[in-house]
Formats: sequence, structure tokens, C-alpha cells
Amino acid sequence: QVHLVESGGGLVQTGGSLRLSCAASGRTFSPYAMAWFRQPPGKEREFVASISKSNITYYVDSVKGRFTISRDNAKNTLYLQMNAVQPEDTAVYFCAAGDYSGSRIEYEYDHWGQGTQVTVYS
Repeated sequence: QVHLVESGGGLVQTGGSLRLSCAASGRTFSPYAMAWFRQPPGKEREFVASISKSNITYYVDSVKGRFTISRDNAKNTLYLQMNAVQPEDTAVYFCAAGDYSGSRIEYEYDHWGQGTQVTVYS
């Protein structure tokens, strides 16, 4: 069992930057594919980005060129660097761990964090 805890959320102005972190404990997360999902207010949770255990990355089109997912296996930590944020990026951001590299499907991820709120204001 791997336990995930997100941090780094908060208020950020449009066009600004924020870095989210996801610390894993319980088991090393190097064998897992990792991902970020988000849930905007009043909407369903959606895929943002994923990274395989060999560091192959995938992004939803709306964040390509602005967000970067990365992982530090030595620190058991996943990151999401968010640049040029927009109001539509406002959401609760969740990290997840699973066995399927590149998956955009929620149910293919077995372990989830509790989420961290990101609010982008104009």
C-alpha cells in the first residue's frame, strides 16, 4: 500500500506559477506510473498529466506547454510545475499511483491522495 499526500496548492494570480508536490510513503513508488488529476468546481475529476516509471509523460491538451510533470524516485515525490496558470485551472488537484503507464482513466489508478486546492484569480 502506498500513501500519497499532496501539497503546494494555494492562491495564484493569472499568469503565475505554482509547484505541486505529492509525497509517497509506505512503499517506494518507483515501480508505479504516477498521475495528476483535477476536479474543477461543480465538475467531474479529469486527467491532467501522467509519468511512467521510465519517465515517459502525457498531458491533456489544455495544459501542454504550461505544466510539467516530474518525479524524484530517490525522494519518493511527484511534482507538477504549473506555469502561466489560467482561471480554468482552478480545481482540487489529486495525485495517483497505478500500474498502467500513460493511462488517463481514473479507475486504473489504485492509490490516491486527498487533494490540494489551487485557485487562480484574475
